[in-house]
Amino acid sequence: MDTIIKKTTDDDAISLACGILQSGGLVAFPTETVYGLGGDGLNSDSSMKIYSAKGRPSDNPLIIHIAEMTDVEKLASEISPKARTLMEAFWPGPLTVILKKRPEVPDTTTGGLDTVAIRMPSHPDAARLIKESGVLIAAPSANTSGRPSPTTAAHVIEDMNGRIDMILDGGPVGIGIESTIVDMTGDKPVILRPGFITKKDLEAVLGKVEIDKAIIEPDPNLRPKAPGMKYTHYAPSGKLTIIEDPSTDSLISDAVTERINAEVSRCINSGIKVAVLTTEDRRSLYKCENIITLGASGAGATVAARLYGALRECDDIGAEEIFSESFDRDELGFSIMNRLLKAAGHRVINI
Repeated sequence: MDTIIKKTTDDDAISLACGILQSGGLVAFPTETVYGLGGDGLNSDSSMKIYSAKGRPSDNPLIIHIAEMTDVEKLASEISPKARTLMEAFWPGPLTVILKKRPEVPDTTTGGLDTVAIRMPSHPDAARLIKESGVLIAAPSANTSGRPSPTTAAHVIEDMNGRIDMILDGGPVGIGIESTIVDMTGDKPVILRPGFITKKDLEAVLGKVEIDKAIIEPDPNLRPKAPGMKYTHYAPSGKLTIIEDPSTDSLISDAVTERINAEVSRCINSGIKVAVLTTEDRRSLYKCENIITLGASGAGATVAARLYGALRECDDIGAEEIFSESFDRDELGFSIMNRLLKAAGHRVINI
């Protein structure tokens, strides 16, 4: 398959993408979080094409992207007052809401569940594509399954060129990690995937919000209720290990630095290509040729925006082993660590 690649600023780019979506094809496009791989969410064949292009397990549900609040009525059979309050507070934006689905939503889109995941992106290119196509777009991240999610069109081209009909290049995204997912089908709101909108943000609007225990203690046997709950995600090709010191609030200490440097020395002596993930202000502490920084310590938004690109840089240099510092697990740091732990397959060394 020849993949069409166009910048969103090209005159005919959006109209061409609309035609592809309307005919059941696949288009990768930018959102404020990561690039999405879009198809018609109400077309079972399109959903199956998405799974095939990604190499994604078909029990992993897709998120349907909408452009108008009224589109929710086309997808959800039950919308509680709390769910409406949540959507009005954070849409358009990086929030996905889980609701009971209407029969019109194919089981292939929802991974066989009786619920549907819905999001209204704030990125202008995404909003325009949904509105002008008239398609409610099912769109997971536009990467092959398990790889770091794409935050630039170049990342999408690396994974999807030749697999899908079109890639819309809208430049680098702003947030860099996927949307927060909240299950609103039960008595209490439950976070199924942490994201840029934090638990504190949600509780300011809803009151008490719970976190699904599968986020804290992953269960390989669970049936995922939302994307990213079950499978290893975001992983570089090399072996990623997180090293932290639980005796300190920051999880980073001199002992962490010493252990990472010891692991780097071991790799160098064994002829293993090694890389270190750290922050800009700590890079001078490490004796490694390949130091990849994620921004400044404490700058969670910058770290989130850099994370997937940094993991892909590890692949670009051919790193066989990668050692990363940990990050505070409060607010946005919790979302960053959720992604980093999945990328490492929960491989953590506690000093």
